[in-house]
Amino acid sequence: MKWIKSDLEQYKQAKEYVDTIVVPLIPFQLSQDDDLEKSAFQREVLSLFSKEIEKELTGRIMLMPSYNYLKNSTKDNEVERINEWVKDAKQQPFIHTFFITFDSTWKKSEQAMEGTLLWFPGIQSGDLHTKEMNTMIREQVAQIVDLIRSYW
Repeated sequence: MKWIKSDLEQYKQAKEYVDTIVVPLIPFQLSQDDDLEKSAFQREVLSLFSKEIEKELTGRIMLMPSYNYLKNSTKDNEVERINEWVKDAKQQPFIHTFFITFDSTWKKSEQAMEGTLLWFPGIQSGDLHTKEMNTMIREQVAQIVDLIRSYW
């Protein structure tokens, strides 16, 4: 289920079955011209990953809105905010929380996060519309889905 009106209406009817949230963690930094395209591309790829994960696990997970943050911000403040998101989400019957990201700096804060961090190396560039890219994304999504299922 996605964070859209029709899915949320359906969620309210079946919330006892939806026990997992997935939160994409997406950095941005407008002040660094050299990183703009790379950051935008990684956001696109992470959005694709998130949508494919949600599609594979429909009926069991809620894909939350992406958590956007400044790339150079201190992770302590961000972890505090993220944990507030999780605290609010746990008012519903959500048991599992997964954060997905290409940003390896989250690994240092992983222990303080109220959920499981799924970090994977980012794809630096490419064309999202090629057959090779779609195959690679599907293969990685299958691995992530298996990992999430192992927590259930």
